[in-house]
Amino acid sequence: VTLDACIMDENANCGAVAGMEQIKHPISVARKVMEKTPHVLLVGNGAQQFALENGFVKEPKTLSDEARNAYTAWLKKSEYSPQINIERKKQNGPFAPAFFPDGSPNHDTMGLVALDANGDLAGAVTTSGMAFKVHGRVGDSPIIGAGLFVDNEIGAATSSGVGEEVIRICGTHLVVEFMRQGLSPEQACKKAVQRIVDRDPKKAAQIQVGFLALNKKGEHGAYSIQKGFVYSLKSGTENKIYEAKYLI
Repeated sequence: VTLDACIMDENANCGAVAGMEQIKHPISVARKVMEKTPHVLLVGNGAQQFALENGFVKEPKTLSDEARNAYTAWLKKSEYSPQINIERKKQNGPFAPAFFPDGSPNHDTMGLVALDANGDLAGAVTTSGMAFKVHGRVGDSPIIGAGLFVDNEIGAATSSGVGEEVIRICGTHLVVEFMRQGLSPEQACKKAVQRIVDRDPKKAAQIQVGFLALNKKGEHGAYSIQKGFVYSLKSGTENKIYEAKYLI
């Protein structure tokens, strides 16, 4: 299991890790990269070494029986086929439970954007990436401008879904630039989704990509290729789950 994460603040400070193994809470390591190094992205063994040097604990490299059985079954075909809205199914990923023992919901990629009381924006993303991916594969989540982008003058955006398609259009940077042109967060997300669909409509019909955005005014919005992309909003006056509009 390899983990990716990134974080970005209102001053364009950012940090990320990719392909990191055996370290819990990769987003915390990404924050250390941002705060303690001049770099943006650390990967693989280097990311793990940095984490250990900064007090993180190396976890055992083991799989649950359920995970091991699922992986063994997959090896017989070694066929990758992304599942649309897999996080909404009974189990997330190929073998993760839908809920943790404490009753809280489980998810795959977790992305958030926030506006604080001072009017400053920030964002973060953390993920284990695609199940059964080619070793070394990195998706959009830890890449600034793909899985996350923050411009404190304009807004912030994050994404979820098939990361390769997001990377190809520098998705979250594109969403923020659309907001700079005057589009609302929802309109900006829709236009970015439309660009993915227009590039290859046949492929788009088989995948999911969703964008979530927040502007400097506190307005929020999202859009996805397929039905089923949801996001939650928490503010001083509201705590609600929204289902994004979709193209196809």
